[in-house]
Amino acid sequence: MSVYDIGRLCVKTMGRETGYYCVIVDIIDKNYLLIDGLKVRRRRVNFKHIEPLAETIEIKKGAKHEDVETAIKKAKLEKKMNEIISIPIK
Repeated sequence: MSVYDIGRLCVKTMGRETGYYCVIVDIIDKNYLLIDGLKVRRRRVNFKHIEPLAETIEIKKGAKHEDVETAIKKAKLEKKMNEIISIPIK
């Protein structure tokens, strides 16, 4: 088990979507993950550019965007996923 499991909620810490919540959809290799979310486009990201959270949702590996949206609604995390948090500049 890794901190970066499929279905783990994360926060983007780098890039144009900084501060938005996302979900890990797939593990590409030792450096990259595939993420998706309500306010985050489905894309490949470096694991150093996201911060994992304690919450997880139940999705399959490589789930479609519609399946991710359904799982978020089922877990009642819609409000949280639509928020943006401020990330301090390092």
